[in-house]
Amino acid sequence: MDTNEKLRTLLHHWVEHNASHGEEFEKWAQRAAEAGLSEVSGDILAAAGKLQEATDYLKKAFARLRPDPN
Repeated sequence: MDTNEKLRTLLHHWVEHNASHGEEFEKWAQRAAEAGLSEVSGDILAAAGKLQEATDYLKKAFARLRPDPN
């Protein structure tokens, strides 16, 4: 597996992994808010936003790679 191919695999995995974490963050932010922990909820939502920002960069990196010839 060459570097391009490995990066395509890793980037795809990281994007999917981040999506899973993002969903979990949002679920727990909601639970924190319902428990009256608004500042905690806000911090978790801020983290979810940063995670989405990181995911956007990973998607851009993926798009810059050579397409898989198969």
